[in-house]
Amino acid sequence: MKALYLIIPFAPLVGAIIAGFCARMIGRVGAHSVTILGVTVSLICSLLVFQDVMAGNTFNGALYTWLESGGLKMEIGFLIDPLTAVMMIVVTFVSLMVHIYTIGYMAHDEDNWPENSLAGKYSYQRFFSYISLFTFSMLMLVMSNNFVQLFFGWEAVGLVSYLLIGFWATRPTAIYANLKAFLVNRVGDFGFLLGIGLIATYAGSLDYAVVFGKAKELATVIEPVTGWPLITAACIGLFIGAMGKSAQFPLHVWLPDSMEGPTPISALIHAATMVTAGIFMVSRMSPLFELSETALSFVIVIGAITTLFMALIAIVQTDIKRVVAYSTLSQLGYMTMALGASAYSVAIFHLMTHAFFKAVLFLGAGSVIIAMHHEQDMRRMGGLRKYMPITYLTVLIGAIANAGLPPFAGFFSKDSIIEAVHLANIPGASFAYVCALAAVFIGGLYSFRLVFFAFHGEERFRHAGGGLGHCEDHGQHAPSHDSHEPHESPAVVTLPLILLAIPAVVSGWFIGPMLFGGWFGDAIVIAPEHTALAQMKESFHGVIAMMAHGVTTLPFWLAISGAATAWFLYIKRPDLPAVIRQKLAFPVMILENKYGFDAFNDWFFAGGARRLGYGLWRGGDQIMIDGAVNGSARMIGWLASVVRLFQSGHLYQYAFSMIIGVFVLLTLWLGIA
Repeated sequence: MKALYLIIPFAPLVGAIIAGFCARMIGRVGAHSVTILGVTVSLICSLLVFQDVMAGNTFNGALYTWLESGGLKMEIGFLIDPLTAVMMIVVTFVSLMVHIYTIGYMAHDEDNWPENSLAGKYSYQRFFSYISLFTFSMLMLVMSNNFVQLFFGWEAVGLVSYLLIGFWATRPTAIYANLKAFLVNRVGDFGFLLGIGLIATYAGSLDYAVVFGKAKELATVIEPVTGWPLITAACIGLFIGAMGKSAQFPLHVWLPDSMEGPTPISALIHAATMVTAGIFMVSRMSPLFELSETALSFVIVIGAITTLFMALIAIVQTDIKRVVAYSTLSQLGYMTMALGASAYSVAIFHLMTHAFFKAVLFLGAGSVIIAMHHEQDMRRMGGLRKYMPITYLTVLIGAIANAGLPPFAGFFSKDSIIEAVHLANIPGASFAYVCALAAVFIGGLYSFRLVFFAFHGEERFRHAGGGLGHCEDHGQHAPSHDSHEPHESPAVVTLPLILLAIPAVVSGWFIGPMLFGGWFGDAIVIAPEHTALAQMKESFHGVIAMMAHGVTTLPFWLAISGAATAWFLYIKRPDLPAVIRQKLAFPVMILENKYGFDAFNDWFFAGGARRLGYGLWRGGDQIMIDGAVNGSARMIGWLASVVRLFQSGHLYQYAFSMIIGVFVLLTLWLGIA
């Protein structure tokens, strides 16, 4: 089986190398063929490994030792267990759908580049190379059995995401977005490295099994610098890394701007891969987090804040992709709350269901953008249901699942999180429960707002001022919609939507074995005093019973109320949103400005860096360095001008100077005597 484990990450890597370095030779068809083949092979092998793991077979071993220093080994190895198996299938399946979808979405990408641009000529091949490389990086992350490989995959997905978000390099907003994502993630990675460093220092190893075996011993150590328990300091450091990668408050600011990348990237990065890396990492580190109630409390509170406050921003967004982006932030907050409640399997379960329905929403949004000739503003859409029936149906499925309504997948995972938080005995759980309930109503509102605003009601694109709007082509205006009817996307776009919509409906039905059947086994550790999941298991009586009970609970009716509110505002009384916006101008302004985080970051960090740079240039370079250099030159010039007075060439002046010199010497000699 070891050969099979190697094939899973390296098949996409081979595809990426061929598509990237042989772009000229293999052309477009060759690029998408070789990368799709690589990811398909990876998916098939992942399914075989999943079947093998279900039979009770696991693997934990090193492939080779990279280096050894002072007894600390840095190895490359794999840990194949139920947690890894689930992640491999989710990553490879969503990645394969994105690869296929990209064939249609990027078909005319050369039009987005300057004429005769070399970057534009091979942009199609380069894009496929990047997304295949991204898949390799994520697989290396989830399959790692040590912190070295984890960090390699962690940084690799960050690097490739930088390339993908700024893929349209002639577009200033894309360059700003990828730089922002890169820098914000470096903040998180600083904490991540500190956490790994503490573990390596006190455990003497970077191997998961060794570190987890010493977890209870580490829990008794006090970190001398901060005075904190070592386990708390290490876990909070690791979670700060997760806050950056999984876009948790206040390190969430990079994710909405990353919508500047092509839509397939939004689905790949924000549905199943990069943003879920932090959720996976904390779940993998459950043997450590379970020993620090302080760390768990910190996690659950951060998740609660992210869930509610990011959902609120989604209800004022008009860019169809940004609505889905802020929805992703809110859903990631739900997963983080589950982690803080010690319901790690519930977090992974929601990670899985979310990957499917969020990929549907992102790719469905991309299908709409194609149909609307690269228009993204929902105010210039409306009535698209009859023009795009397949896209409409799949987006509707994604919206229902996102809102958490039965029998769709999101209902089972989201309700499980809310119940786990409600039953948790972690400090901050009550606050998180209130935030989760409020976010359920808002989730129903923004999910169905997108559906009603874009697909129902008046066909606003017919009188949208020539159809000019926000475009996905370097800020240029889209062509007029007056002469172009919206149309359903080609089959290469709609087929992945259909295939993703199926698990968006049914994947939640596997809740029994995943949460209560001991599926994850020893891959996830829960302390005996954290009983939320055990209490949920006692009250679980099957999928049908859960749905029947669910329709009597508060979360269900809050979601229904949110959907009904969206229907009333955007179908029954479409005039009311403008009135509400006018009446609530101040809170709307706060939400539209995203609570001022971007403005503060621009002023404090970007502006502060500029002011610091100016101060160093003015005070350090001009005054100190240039002042010293120029000052010494001026001093030499002054001395030269003085000495020049005594070198006139006149004999009487030399005689006078000699007399003065003798007088000075006699004076000094008499003074000494």
